[in-house]
Amino acid sequence: MASRSLRVLGIDPGLTRCGVGVVDVAPDRSATLVHVGVIRSAPDEPIERRLAIIAAGIRAVLADHRPAVVAVERVFAQNNRSTVMGTAQASGIALLLAAEAGLPAATHTPSEVKAAVTGYGAADKLQVQTMVARVLRLDALPQPADAADALALALCHAWRTPAASAARPAGALTPAQRAWAQAERAGRR
Repeated sequence: MASRSLRVLGIDPGLTRCGVGVVDVAPDRSATLVHVGVIRSAPDEPIERRLAIIAAGIRAVLADHRPAVVAVERVFAQNNRSTVMGTAQASGIALLLAAEAGLPAATHTPSEVKAAVTGYGAADKLQVQTMVARVLRLDALPQPADAADALALALCHAWRTPAASAARPAGALTPAQRAWAQAERAGRR
């Protein structure tokens, strides 16, 4: 990919499954898959061990792929407190490691990511996986959904970056990207 591309590490935080995805996104918003995976920790492990496993996995991705920025799913309220606590803890680890690496980090809500990738903020997992596969020209849907979500986070962040927007040729947006941009403009009013 051209040297003007932006390499983004997307992280879908979780204690049992933490999705990680790295993409290179060109100024015209075309994207290439660099890496995708899931960092797993066993639910029966002590919390400190689980967080250490997640940290080690993220550190390895940072070292191996050297992203320019890290995008993490923003924790939102859920009915299950233990799930939201684990997600928040994994998110904190991801943001800390980005800071330690000297990288800028951003958070995006699930609805922002869905809107950016599919054009619909309430898209289901299959719709997100399908669009991620289409954008990255993959032969199969990224599995599991945590991996697809991490890639979607990376794409969302890259497409929201002002430098990428400024270098984009007029009319280069996909229909989903145009819908997302229109919704974002309406939300600022």
